[in-house]
Amino acid sequence: MEEILENSLFNTLRKQQPGFQNRIVAIEGDCSLPNLGISITDRAKLIRDVSIVFHVAATVRFNEKIKLAAAINVQSLKDLIHLSKEMSKLKSFVHVSTAYVNCIENQVEEKFYDPPMNAEKFIDLMESMDEKLLDEITPHLLGIWPNTYIYTKSIAENIIKRYAGLIPIGIFRPGIVLPTYIEPTQGWTDNMNGIVGVSAGAAVGIIRTHLCDESLNVNIIPGDLTTNALIVSAWDIAKNRRSIEEIPIYNYTSTDNPITYKELRKMSRKKLELLPTNEAIWYISFWNTKYRPIYLIYMYFLHILPAIIIDTISLCIGKKPRLFKIYKKIDTMSNIVNYFTSTKLNFTNKRWNELLSKLTTEDRKFFSCDIKNLIWDTYFESYVLGIRMYILKDPIETLPQARIKWRRLYWIHQALKLFIVCVFPMITWVMIFRHF
Repeated sequence: MEEILENSLFNTLRKQQPGFQNRIVAIEGDCSLPNLGISITDRAKLIRDVSIVFHVAATVRFNEKIKLAAAINVQSLKDLIHLSKEMSKLKSFVHVSTAYVNCIENQVEEKFYDPPMNAEKFIDLMESMDEKLLDEITPHLLGIWPNTYIYTKSIAENIIKRYAGLIPIGIFRPGIVLPTYIEPTQGWTDNMNGIVGVSAGAAVGIIRTHLCDESLNVNIIPGDLTTNALIVSAWDIAKNRRSIEEIPIYNYTSTDNPITYKELRKMSRKKLELLPTNEAIWYISFWNTKYRPIYLIYMYFLHILPAIIIDTISLCIGKKPRLFKIYKKIDTMSNIVNYFTSTKLNFTNKRWNELLSKLTTEDRKFFSCDIKNLIWDTYFESYVLGIRMYILKDPIETLPQARIKWRRLYWIHQALKLFIVCVFPMITWVMIFRHF
């Protein structure tokens, strides 16, 4: 807990409320263990004191082993619901799912859908079978479901429908959460998952192609707006107690302020050119393509071939080759997320908009979460700045040097393109002419 609270994310809070960390109590636990791995003493403390539960814990690895994904994403939710039923002060329980939990449907509404398997049968299967055998049958279990993450998150929603009873509970389904917009600092992020990883790779000149249909809308939302929306959802659940048949589900997406992958790429590039990083090893040259054969050609000439050349040079001068392994991971990642970058999904958010209408002007100010108010062009400046500072660990003070380096990389990049377009075909022609 101390390590987490030392993060720069809490700098603003440290200034406003010194000693805030003394109000936080850490509970030791493990979501993969029975009863969440919580001691009897801590369990009693939670039952006595807790009034609001945010169930955010999950393994978000798309290719996680199904037994572990089941323990963390399904069984732990069931255990927490049973624990919450003992909390006499409970006002609100918010389960954080994902907007993509029912991605096999073209239209995703704020309602329950049939899970791939009955929750109880799924848990029994996971407990009764050997992990190795489960790994072997995972592709057959998944069927049309894209990965173990979505599969288990869908079953998790079924857990709520089956076991929640009359506790004040709801489901919050966020889209793809990106770096913060404004609060508590612009552009803060702490991981390189998905889109952020691709943007960081493009910023340093490593990633040059990605498998993606640019015409599709990308369902992205800033982290601070998402956190505010989560708090607002808890308020709504507490204020409007419903029957078991009316468990509220909130789709928190960018439906009301749509943006395509193409717009995302263009805005990111524009801001990257204004705020280049000193960590760049090449000028940005990044393109999406939805056609796998073209992607494979790009992958070979823009990733694999340069990696082979550079790694060979590294070996010759006594350094460890790394680039080929990096590109192998990048290709794996691109294939894993391709389902979501090539499938059109439509999200409805009527209930969420009804919730927004209940907020007072003061609520909207302190818990800003209306995606309609977001200006994407402004946001992507925070987004790029955040990647530069928090992912690449490149402070803003290096910007003058980075811009000089950026111009140099630009002309090297143009010179290489000129060589490929003009000189390389001539060399090839001479070699063919001499051969025949």
